[in-house]
Amino acid sequence: MISSYYCNYLFTFDLKYLPHILHHVHCTDEYFTDGSDDCGNGRERFNICQTLWEKIKMDTEVLQEELNTKILDSLLDFIKRCTSSFQSRTDDWTSHMRASEIPTAALVLGVNVPDHDVTFQSLSELLRKSVTPFAVSVQAKECAGRLLIVIMKLMGVGVTLEDDEEDTGIHLPHKKVSCSVSALSQWYKSMMKTGGSENGFSQSPPIIVIFKDFEAFNPRVLQDFILICNRYIQELPFIFIFGIATSPSTIQHMLPHSVSSLLCIELFQSLPCTQHLATVIDKLILTSQFPFKLSSKVLQVLVSIFLYHDFSVRNFVKGLQLALLEHFHSQPLSVLCCGKNEALLYAQKLSHQDVEMVRQLPSFMRYVENREPQEQVHLLTSDEGVREVCQRFLKDLRKYHKNYYPVLKCLHSLTSSLPKYPLGKQIRELHISCMEKNVWETNEYESAMQLLRLLAKDELVLSLRKCADILKPDKTKKMKSALQQLENYIAKFEQLDKEVTSPGKDLQKKTDLFQLQKTLLEMKGTRRTKKISPFELLRNEALEFIDGLVRSYLTPPELQPLNEVCYYSSSGVLRRHLNATPRTSIQTALSHPFYYLQNESLKTDAGTVSNSAPDICIAYKLHLECGRLINLFDWLEAYATVTSAAEGKDPDSEDFGKVDELKHARFIQAVSELEFLGFVKSTKQKTDHVARLTWGGC
Repeated sequence: MISSYYCNYLFTFDLKYLPHILHHVHCTDEYFTDGSDDCGNGRERFNICQTLWEKIKMDTEVLQEELNTKILDSLLDFIKRCTSSFQSRTDDWTSHMRASEIPTAALVLGVNVPDHDVTFQSLSELLRKSVTPFAVSVQAKECAGRLLIVIMKLMGVGVTLEDDEEDTGIHLPHKKVSCSVSALSQWYKSMMKTGGSENGFSQSPPIIVIFKDFEAFNPRVLQDFILICNRYIQELPFIFIFGIATSPSTIQHMLPHSVSSLLCIELFQSLPCTQHLATVIDKLILTSQFPFKLSSKVLQVLVSIFLYHDFSVRNFVKGLQLALLEHFHSQPLSVLCCGKNEALLYAQKLSHQDVEMVRQLPSFMRYVENREPQEQVHLLTSDEGVREVCQRFLKDLRKYHKNYYPVLKCLHSLTSSLPKYPLGKQIRELHISCMEKNVWETNEYESAMQLLRLLAKDELVLSLRKCADILKPDKTKKMKSALQQLENYIAKFEQLDKEVTSPGKDLQKKTDLFQLQKTLLEMKGTRRTKKISPFELLRNEALEFIDGLVRSYLTPPELQPLNEVCYYSSSGVLRRHLNATPRTSIQTALSHPFYYLQNESLKTDAGTVSNSAPDICIAYKLHLECGRLINLFDWLEAYATVTSAAEGKDPDSEDFGKVDELKHARFIQAVSELEFLGFVKSTKQKTDHVARLTWGGC
C-alpha cells in the first residue's frame, strides 16, 4: 500500500540507508538530469561524481587498512604465541596453570561503533588466511538466549540471520544436529584426523571466537559459555577476542572473579578515532589532488556531528560523499570540478547557457566589477571571452590549492606546539579559520606570532625543519623557492656562534662591594639600551618570511574566481540530511505529503490536506481535530467522507460517505500505522475509543 511505503520512506535520513540510495543513483543518471538542469551536462556530471565517489571509497579503504595494520599485526603475534604454547605444553606447574586458562585478547576499539565492522572484517580475513580456518565472529543480537550460534558457525551448520526476525533472529537447521561443546570437540578431532590442519596451518589450529560487541552480551550467558569452554581447554584450543567499546574494566563488571580468572587476558588499544579523523581529513580534504572541496560551514557541520554524535569516521566519510552528491546535483557548473585537463576541455566547450550561469556566479561578478569598463563589456557580451577567462581561472584555482595546503600545514606545525594552542590544536580548526577570513588579521594569529618570537634556537630550528619537510614533496616553483629560502635560514641558524658570556658570570667573580654596585649599575644601563642579538635578528627575519607566506597563500577561497564550481557550501541542506529530527520529519510528511512525494495533486493550502493524499495522512489530519479520546466510528465516517470525495462521487448520492469493506480495511491499516508511530493507543476507558498521545504541530 502507498501508506506503508510512505512511512518507510520517512526514515531515509539515516546514514545507514545512504549506500542503498547511492547504489540506485549509480545505476541511473536521472538524478543529475531532472527538470532543473538547463545545461544538458547531466551525463558528464554523473560520470565525474561517480569517479570521485569511487576515489573517496578506495582511498578510505586503503587508509583504514594502513591504520589497522599495527593493531592487527599485534593481535596476530599474540594469537601465534598462544598457538605455539598450545603445541609445546610441558609438565611443570606454571605451564599446567597456564594451560587451564583461555587466551583472551581485550581489543579496545572506542565508542565509534559503526567503524568496528571494518576492523573485525579485516581481522577475520587475516586470521582465516594465516592462522586458522576455525574463526567465527558473533554479535549479541545473534545470541539472545545462549551462544549456540558459535558452535553452529564453527561446525558449518546451515544457519541464516535476519534482522527482522523476532526473538533471537536465528533459523535453526531443518536437520537435527547435536550442537554442544562436546560435539564440537568430537568434530574438531575428526577434522584433525582427516587433514583439517593442512593448507599451511599449524598442526592444531586454534578455535578463535570474536565477540564483536562485548558489552551488549548477556553476562550470565557469557559466563556459562566461558565455564563450559574452560572444561574442554585441554581438547579444544580456544582463543577469545573481546571487542570492547568503552573500557577494559567492563570485563570485571560483567564477569565475576571466578570466571575472569579462567582467562589469560592481554590488552590491545586501537588508534583513537580523533586521530583517525585527522588522518582522513589530511588525505581527503587537505590535498590538491582531490578537486571537490568543502566550505568552512559544511566542514564544521560534519566535524560537529562526529564530535557530538557517534565519533564515527565511517559516517563522516558518508557525509562527505553525500555533500559530493548534493554538489553535483545542485550545481550545473560542477562539470568543471574534475582533473586539470578535463576541466580545461569542458571550459572550452561551455554552451551559451553555461556561460550565462558563469556570469551569475558571485565570484565572477566581483571579478568583472574590478575590471576596466572595456573589459567588462567584453566579458558580459562575448561568450568566447568568458571561456578563455574560465580556463585561466581554473588554472589559477589549481595553483592556489597547490600553494595553500603546504603553507597551511607549515603554519600548523609551527603553532600546534605553542601553549594554549592559539590557532587550534587540530589542523582542521586552522583550516576553517583560514577559509572564513584573513587569518593574519585575527588576535589569535598575533598571539601565535608573539609566542614564536620567544622560542629558543633549538625549538625554532626544529620547527623550521618540520616546515621544510612539508614543502619538499611540492613541485611548484613558488614552493620550491620558499623551501630554498627556508633551508637558507636553517643553515644561518646553525652557523651562529654560541652566545657571548653574560655579565652575570663576571658578577660572580666580584667580591668588592664598590665593584659589585658598579657592575649592577652597568647591567641596569645595558638592559635599557639592550642591543638585539644576531639570533634575535635572524629569528625575526625568519618569522617575517613565514608571515609573508601566510599573507600570500592563505587567503580565503571565496576570493578566488570560480570557486563555486569546486566548493560545496549548502551547510543547511547537509545538516537536514545528516542531523534530521524524526518527530519533525514524520509530522511534516503526514501534514504536507507533497514535501516528500512531490506529487502535484497533493499541493494544498497551509493547514489542509488533499483528499487524494495517502490514507495515513488523511487519518492523521482528522485525528488532529479530535480531543483526548477519539471515537473510532466517528473517525471512520469522517475518513469515508474524505475518501469518497477523492473517488469523485456525487455528494448528493446515497453511496457518498458510505463505509464499505475496502474503506474499512484501509482505515484500520491507517490507524494501526498511526499507533505504531506513537500518535494513538488503545484505552480501557472506552472500548470503541482510542487515546490521542501527541499535541501541537511540528
